[in-house]
Amino acid sequence: MPGTQLPVVTHTLDNGMTFLILERRQSPTVSLVVHYPVGSVNEHLGNTGIAHVVEHLLFKGSEQIGTASRALEAPLLDAIDAVRDSMVAEMGRPRPDTAAVRRFGERVASLEDSARAYVMSNEFDHILSSEGAQGLNATTSHEATRYFVELPANRIELWFALESDRMANPVFREFFTELDVVREERRTRLETSPGGILQTAFLATAFQVHPYGVPVIGHAADLDVLTRPQAAEYFRDYYGAGNAVAAIVGDVDADQVIRLAEEYFARVPAGRTPAPVLAREPVQRGERRITVEFDAEPRLLMGWRAVPVLHEDAPALSMLASLLTAGRTTRLYRRLIADDRSAIQVSAYLGPGTLYPGLFTISAVPRAPHTTEEIERAILEEIEAIRSASPEPRALTRIQNQYRAGEYRRLSSNLQLALQIAESEASFGDWRETFRLSRRIADVTPEDVQRVAREYLIPGTRTVAVMVREGSR
Repeated sequence: MPGTQLPVVTHTLDNGMTFLILERRQSPTVSLVVHYPVGSVNEHLGNTGIAHVVEHLLFKGSEQIGTASRALEAPLLDAIDAVRDSMVAEMGRPRPDTAAVRRFGERVASLEDSARAYVMSNEFDHILSSEGAQGLNATTSHEATRYFVELPANRIELWFALESDRMANPVFREFFTELDVVREERRTRLETSPGGILQTAFLATAFQVHPYGVPVIGHAADLDVLTRPQAAEYFRDYYGAGNAVAAIVGDVDADQVIRLAEEYFARVPAGRTPAPVLAREPVQRGERRITVEFDAEPRLLMGWRAVPVLHEDAPALSMLASLLTAGRTTRLYRRLIADDRSAIQVSAYLGPGTLYPGLFTISAVPRAPHTTEEIERAILEEIEAIRSASPEPRALTRIQNQYRAGEYRRLSSNLQLALQIAESEASFGDWRETFRLSRRIADVTPEDVQRVAREYLIPGTRTVAVMVREGSR
């Protein structure tokens, strides 16, 4: 059965929350996803990283879950917030008193230690896990925050009770402990990882106006001054029921799910609709280059201005990316890795998001003693070959078969299916849309691929980022 014909039942509550329900009786389990179309593109300079921090904090429980005594915990959290506000105010002065900042920090740590006495750490996780939950997790991207878990089907009401409670009554306890976790993630992924360092510099160079140029995890300076009330306000504004899509796929009865949705989620506040992201990159009038020095092997990123996923040229650009690197017989894999053995890794993709104009990116890591200059020349030669002559139809057929196989694999996984239909409904207003996008790949012709290579992969819209070893220049 094609994905667009799946018997998905849609139900929308009065507060705007949408439920997508798909009955599948293969096993006595259910996959549950809540998708918010809110991510780092909805932030601004000064609060970057807040969506990712909120993602972490929602696992800290609610007024009822995660605390031994809310009455004793609450005044301590209020006191922490007051001291933190004073600390941030001092840090914002032209000439901050570093001794005062240190004292405020020590007071915050002391108060958080006192509040921790009332914390029942990870209780939300423990409750679900004790009832057979698998894969409880969450992710934040440029354009979305999503929470997901798999449960025995006969425990579905437990999820409704817990998820609606943390949506309606979250308590962002252990704020600074979790902020330290996020900072450590940032150090690991962006500040000490060669790939993360280069990717950050690359996107910041390519996007000088649009928030795609800011890492999802945010700027370190913004994380340093983030407060718990800021995170709570951001959650109240943008993570309400009116901005949420829940997908429930598995051994369930749609009528029962609708009854539970009305019983548990109807009282959750609707919240606000995020302001539209209106930032647009100005016309790029020439190639941009950046060289990053780091104690690591060289690597290369090349990107050209591209289009959002709903643009009519997106399928042909996706096909072009696949023809270059999606498999051992593709042009760049065969040339750089199999034949020349000049690279140890090469990939092509569209990103970093889907809703706004992004980049057609090629990433490569040369094999010593080969250089990034050699790799760049080879990549441009292969692109020019496609610009000069359209690819063979059989090459497209192989890629189209891969897409069909991928769609089949997604259809066979309840969790992958729930994630896909929730994202499609939240991002495009129709759970069928991503299935249609996949099908559009089948209509791409060799001439389409040649045309988009000629139109988009041009020097004037290119950004190149190169990593070189420190001291090698």
